[in-house]
Amino acid sequence: MKDIYIGLKFCFSYFTILPVNISNDDDITKHSIIKSFLFFLPFVGFILSALSIALSCILEDLGYLGFIIAAIFYMVLYGFLHTEAIADVADALYAKHSDKDAYKIIKEPTIGAMGLLYTIVFVILKISLIVYILYYDLFYEFIIVLLMSRLALLINIKIFTPHEKSIFIILMKKNISLLFLFVTFVFYSIFILYFTSTIVFTIGLFILLSSFLTVLTLRKKLGFINGDVLGVSVEISEIVGIFVFILAFISKLL
Repeated sequence: MKDIYIGLKFCFSYFTILPVNISNDDDITKHSIIKSFLFFLPFVGFILSALSIALSCILEDLGYLGFIIAAIFYMVLYGFLHTEAIADVADALYAKHSDKDAYKIIKEPTIGAMGLLYTIVFVILKISLIVYILYYDLFYEFIIVLLMSRLALLINIKIFTPHEKSIFIILMKKNISLLFLFVTFVFYSIFILYFTSTIVFTIGLFILLSSFLTVLTLRKKLGFINGDVLGVSVEISEIVGIFVFILAFISKLL
């Protein structure tokens, strides 16, 4: 039970900026802790979406300004962890076109012009989509997008082989068995179906598909997979997921 709790804390300390502390005495490489860490990863999406929705409700009298603040608040909550990956991957892709070492470029602490431009475009697009979905009270759909994007992350870690220097991703991959992945997927699927509907769940599966295709495409272009590639898959799958739900809302499917 203690390892489950430590894994939960570790997950929030790693993927969010929420004030969660991990003791130096805790062995976070322990298999039971890593499994707990992985199981609660989609739950992180649920909590972050709930906090962002709560803030949007508090600030709704401000109109669009309140929704913009709530959308930015969500991205701040995960410390722009996945957003930062967009800049690195964009720079690496353009470096690859010039026959440079893409992995060396992706690990550089600096950001190039193309990385900056792509990041700006992604941030503007993502904030715009979140503002729209919050404005029309598509709260359940927003929660599902954030939950499924992180569930997709587990699936991608299991399917794809990471770069040999991505030590932590390799450790996570070793702790994701097919049974673990199946149980985790079923658990969160039941959770989604209980609170929403079959139509919403089906639309949510596009998030898994878009995430998988993103990693597949980037692996082909870069020749490797690391944390940045996986981070970009989270960003793209959330953008695709929110956009698909908006189209479904406009089409009166929701």
